[in-house]
Amino acid sequence: MLPPRDLLLVTLICLAWAGNFLASAAALKHFPPVVFTALRLIVVLVFLLRWLKPVPVEMRTRLIVVALCNGALHFGFNFWAIAAAGDISSVAISLQSYIPMTALLAWWLLGERPTRSAALGIAIAFSGVVLLGFDPLVLDAPKALGLSLIAAAWLALGTTLLRTLKGMHTFQLQAWTAAISIPPLLVAAWFSAPMSWSLFADASWLDWSGVLYSAVAASLVGHGLLFVLLQRHPVAQVTPMLLMTPVFAVGLGVLIWGDRPGPRLLIGGALVLSGVLLVAIRGALRKPPAQATRLGI
Repeated sequence: MLPPRDLLLVTLICLAWAGNFLASAAALKHFPPVVFTALRLIVVLVFLLRWLKPVPVEMRTRLIVVALCNGALHFGFNFWAIAAAGDISSVAISLQSYIPMTALLAWWLLGERPTRSAALGIAIAFSGVVLLGFDPLVLDAPKALGLSLIAAAWLALGTTLLRTLKGMHTFQLQAWTAAISIPPLLVAAWFSAPMSWSLFADASWLDWSGVLYSAVAASLVGHGLLFVLLQRHPVAQVTPMLLMTPVFAVGLGVLIWGDRPGPRLLIGGALVLSGVLLVAIRGALRKPPAQATRLGI
């Protein structure tokens, strides 16, 4: 069991990541998803410029692939899903399917055969996603579920390949992810969304607060605190507790955003999180702290 001080840190991390769904959903009412993604990563890069340190030549190609998967592609599709959904709960839950996806990709790409309990967790998680897809809240915007699963798939691929990058500090990885992802996002924004000065000039303080919260609270504070915890405790102790994130996100969705999840979403969500917990525990027990993966956005 973690000491009270570190339990508080885990809770703060999960609240920061859960709040990101709410802050992003609010800002995405004004900013197109690809623009919002670019703005978030620009803020991250400004704060982490000093971490933009050279990496060995043999790691650069893999770093570019990981950065695009975890940055431009994951965030781009995830924020597109939030904008399309109109709710927070379904996206927060379905995004967690990246963990069983990671286990499957690790089996395929790295030859890491899942244990029986991990395989059971994968099956349970995906059955929950199927059930979640039949909830009226999701059926009102089925596109959002598909986009969220695509976002999860990119994150799963990036997380799997990340394990081949040795010795990178979490802030160094975030700095390079932002630097590599921003140019293609700006190009995509130019061609996909009407760009004008008024888009930024007319943005309210709430819109800009969503950008800052997403970058500072979710990325810098959330992942910074997680890095601190993983220096103190085994991954197996920390990782399962991060599953409070979607629980908090659903709570914020109901209390503030007006989500009204039905029984299929709640039961499907419980199945997803139960399966994810099985996979996370089994995976965490096999991985050293330096190879830990994230459970939030």
